[in-house]
Amino acid sequence: MKFLLVFDFDHTIIDENSDTWIVKCAPEKKLPNGLRNSYRPGHWTEYMGRVFVYLGDNGVKEEEMKRTMTTVPFTAGMVDLLGFIGENKQLFDCIIVSDSNTVFIDWILKAADLRNVFDEVFTNPAAFSSTGYLTVQNFHAHRCAKCPKNLCKRKVLKEFLDKQSERGVSYTQIVYIGDGGNDLCPVMFLKKDDIAMPRQGYTLEKKISRLAQDLSPVECSVLVWSSATEIMSYLKVLIKE
Repeated sequence: MKFLLVFDFDHTIIDENSDTWIVKCAPEKKLPNGLRNSYRPGHWTEYMGRVFVYLGDNGVKEEEMKRTMTTVPFTAGMVDLLGFIGENKQLFDCIIVSDSNTVFIDWILKAADLRNVFDEVFTNPAAFSSTGYLTVQNFHAHRCAKCPKNLCKRKVLKEFLDKQSERGVSYTQIVYIGDGGNDLCPVMFLKKDDIAMPRQGYTLEKKISRLAQDLSPVECSVLVWSSATEIMSYLKVLIKE
């Protein structure tokens, strides 16, 4: 018996958007209007690339960025939940699928000593260049019309499950924990024995309830959460069954 826990990162594990939190490093803690208005829907990663160039041009160094990012708050109850998962790793495989980047997620999880809870992290690859600028790339290319250009979370989840299946690993249940619009695509891939856990009041919850109103509900069960202690209560019941 093994369960797969799939986590989003921004507004799920942490109570903020890591990409907007980094703006605290900018002069006067804000971006110029021209840069802010350069974002085009579905092209967030390219936009963040321009933000990182701006920070680099203004002399913001890796150390300062790291200091800022490691002050980001975790969502209520999340540290306890991840601690509980870490103590029960024989029952849980745990992955992150996020539109953040490898550098930010690594910094935040390692500072809280939580990196080893996760078996894999699927997110946009980032690194510091020889000139000290942070650079970020798209995670992959895909053909999904519903998702932003750089990341289809359904594709990531499906490829992970296929790879696990080749290794002889199958899951009793998939638990998908997220908040955003880009979490709907993987949630619609889940089967009736699986469960989606959308964060209360966020886009994913609203989209799932709209589908139910339109009489085309998602196939999996749905349990809404506002504190990660509610997720932990569910997992405790799950492993007793």
